[in-house]
Amino acid sequence: MSTFYSHKAFMDLNPSQKEAVQNLEGPLLVLSGAGTGKTRVLTARLANLLYSNKTKPWNILAVTFTNKAAKEMRIRLEGLIGPSANSVWLGTFHSIAARILRENAEIIGLSPNYTIITPDDQVRLLKQIMLDDEIDIKKFTPKSMSNLIGTWKDKGYKPDDLKISNNDYFANGKAINIYKTYQMRLITLNSADFGDLLLHNLTIFSKHPDILNQYHLKISYFLVDEYQDTNTIQYLWLKLLANKTKNICCVGDDDQSIYGWRGAQVGNILRFEKDYPLAKVIKLEENYRSTGRILEAANNVIINNKERLGKNLKTSSKDGDKIDLISVWDGMEEAKKTSLEIENLYSSGFRYDQMAVLVRAGHQTRYFEERFVDIGIPYKVIGAKFYERMEIRDALAYLRVVQQPNDDLALERIVNIPKRGLGTSTTSMIHSYAKNNNISFFSASQELLMTDELRPNVKRTLQNLINQFLDWKNQNNEITHTDLALKVLEESGYIAHWQNEKSIDGEGRLENLKELINAMSGFENLSGFLEHISLVMDGDSEAEAGEVSLMTLHAAKGLEFDVVFLPGWEEGLFPSQRSIDELGLAGLEEERRLAYVGITRAKQRLFITFAANRQIHGLWQGSIPSRFISELPRHILNENIEGNIGADASSYNQIDFDLSTKNGSYGPGFLRAKQNGINGINSYKKTQYDNNILNTNIEFNNGQRVFHQKFGMGLIISSDGDKLNINFDKAGEKKVVSSFVKLID
Repeated sequence: MSTFYSHKAFMDLNPSQKEAVQNLEGPLLVLSGAGTGKTRVLTARLANLLYSNKTKPWNILAVTFTNKAAKEMRIRLEGLIGPSANSVWLGTFHSIAARILRENAEIIGLSPNYTIITPDDQVRLLKQIMLDDEIDIKKFTPKSMSNLIGTWKDKGYKPDDLKISNNDYFANGKAINIYKTYQMRLITLNSADFGDLLLHNLTIFSKHPDILNQYHLKISYFLVDEYQDTNTIQYLWLKLLANKTKNICCVGDDDQSIYGWRGAQVGNILRFEKDYPLAKVIKLEENYRSTGRILEAANNVIINNKERLGKNLKTSSKDGDKIDLISVWDGMEEAKKTSLEIENLYSSGFRYDQMAVLVRAGHQTRYFEERFVDIGIPYKVIGAKFYERMEIRDALAYLRVVQQPNDDLALERIVNIPKRGLGTSTTSMIHSYAKNNNISFFSASQELLMTDELRPNVKRTLQNLINQFLDWKNQNNEITHTDLALKVLEESGYIAHWQNEKSIDGEGRLENLKELINAMSGFENLSGFLEHISLVMDGDSEAEAGEVSLMTLHAAKGLEFDVVFLPGWEEGLFPSQRSIDELGLAGLEEERRLAYVGITRAKQRLFITFAANRQIHGLWQGSIPSRFISELPRHILNENIEGNIGADASSYNQIDFDLSTKNGSYGPGFLRAKQNGINGINSYKKTQYDNNILNTNIEFNNGQRVFHQKFGMGLIISSDGDKLNINFDKAGEKKVVSSFVKLID
C-alpha cells in the first residue's frame, strides 16, 4: 500500500495538522480551535493508520457525539480509503456501548435482544414505582426523578454507590430506593434506558477483567471527537478501554466546553496530560473561518479564563471589518436595529441564510420573531419558535378560554394540563355530548355537571376547573391583563407544574412564561394581545435567499455564518446570573466560553448589542453591559453608543467585577458596579450614585437630569411637592413621585 504522505489530502494540510496526522503511537491530545479543521485531521489520521498498515479497520474505534458527526466522518473516510471505511468501528458513545452490552448482556441479567426504552417509557415506569411507594407525584414528579437518575448515571453511580445524603431532599429521602427498584424492574422487563448503556459497560468491565481484556486485544487505536464535551461516565469508559495500548487520540477544544449544565466536564480535557504522562499535545491555531479582527476579539475574551490549556487563534486572511458594538434602549429597539442591519446587509449582497442571531436565552427570540414578521424578514428558529413552544401554547390556550370559553380547541388542549384526573375517557364523554347536542365543550361540561354521568371525584375536579374559568373571566375587566395572566397560570397549577420539574428544561420553560407576560404588557387588553399572536403565528413568509437563523448560543456550536448578531450582552443575562450563582467562578468561565463560541461563529461581520433596560415580570429594570464587552480590544470596535445610554469603550473597564468563589455570587466589586450603574445608563461613567434608590432627602429643581427605573433618563420640567413632572428621553412627559428617581450629577 502506498504512503499516505503523498496523498493530496495530506499535502493540503498545514504543518500542525500534518504533525497530528503523523503522530500515530501513544496518547495524543489535539487542541483544535474553532474553524481549524479538526474533522479533516481526524479523518486524515484514520486514513494514515490504514495506509501505514499499522492496524486493520476493525481494530480502530472512533467515537463521536452525534450520529450526524459519525456519518460525516465515515463519508469523508470512504473518500480517502474506499469501502474499507465501513469496517472501522465508528459511532457515538451510546451506539458503541449498546453493541458491547449486547455482546455481554447475560452478565447484567439481560438477554442480547434487550430493548432500549424511550424517555416517555422511563417516566411511565417511574410513575408506577413512585405511586406504589406512596410518593406524592405532584410534588415529586416522575420526570424529575428521571432527571435525577440520569444525573447519577452520567456520573457513573449505581444505587449501591449512593448515600442518603445525596438526595435526602427528594421524594422524602426515598430516591435511592426508587432508583434501585427502577433498575430491578428494567432487568425484569429485559430493558435498559439510555444511561444504562455506558453504566452496564462499566459494571461488565470492572467485574470481568477477562472481558475487558478481550476489547483491549480487539481495539488497537482510539480516536475521540469533541473530547471537551465528555461527562464522567464517558471519561471512565474511555479510560478503561484505552488503558492497555494508550494509543488514544482525543480531539477537542477546552475553550468550547459549554455543556456543563448537562454533565460535561471540562476537567476531562484539562487533565489529559496527567492521565497520560507520555502524552503529546498539538495545537491547531490556524483558523480558516473568521477575519483577523473577529479572532482578536475571541482571543482577548477567552484569555481571561484561568482553567484552560491555552492557544491563540490566528489567520492569514485580512483583518476585515471592525466589530460593531451597539447600545440600545431596550429589547424592542434591539430587534429594530438588528433588523435594519440585516436589511442593509441583504441589500449589499449578503443572503438571509448567511446571517444568524444568536441569543443567550430562548426567551430573547420573541422580540426578533415579532419584528421579523412585521417587516417581512424570512427567518427560522432552530428549536421551536417562541409562540410555538409547548409551554407558550398551553398558556395561550388558558388565556383563550378565559377570553372565549367556547374555544373548544384551546380547552381540550389544557383540560388535563397539568394532570388533574380529567383523562381520555372523561374528555371523550364531554366531546361526544358536545357533538350530539351541537354545543361547545365548555357548555357540555357545565351540563354534564348537572347530571350523575361523571364519577364523583371527576365531577368535583371538573367543577373546580369550570368555576376557575368563570372566575377568571369575571376578573378580565377588573385587573390588568398581565396580572390576570399571572393569576391564571398560578391558580391553574401550571407554573407549579414546571417549578416541580426541577430541571434545566423546566427552568427554561418558566423563563419563557415570564417573557410571555412581558410581551402582554405592550397591549391594552387580553383581546388585543391574542389577536396579535394569531397574526404573528400566521405571518411566516418564504424568500428566495433563504432565512435568517435565530437560535441559542448552545445550538450554534459547530455552525458558521457570514454575519452574526450577538444581542443581550448585559450582566445577569450574559453572563447568566444563574450560572454564576450556582457554580461561581466555574460558571463564569463556562459563560465566557459561550461568548467565545458565539464570536467564532462569525466569518466576516459581527454585531454585539446591549440594552439599557430589560422588562422583567412587566417591570422595567436597568442593566449594565456585560463584563465580556470590557474584554474586547477597543481598536477593533466600531462603537455606536448613544449619549444617553452608555459611554465610550474606554470606560468599560472602570467596573470592578470581583467574583466571590466561596458562595458563587458576585463580590463587592460587582455590587459597587451595580449600585453605581443601577440604571444601566451611563453605567460605565465615573458618575457615583447614592446607594439608596428611594431617596427622600434630596431637593429636586427644574432642569435637573434624573433617572427613573421604569422610564429611564429625563429632565425635570416642574414640581409640586414630592410630585415631579419629568420629560423622559424615551417615554415622554410623565408625573412621578420624587422618591423613585435618582439625581444625575
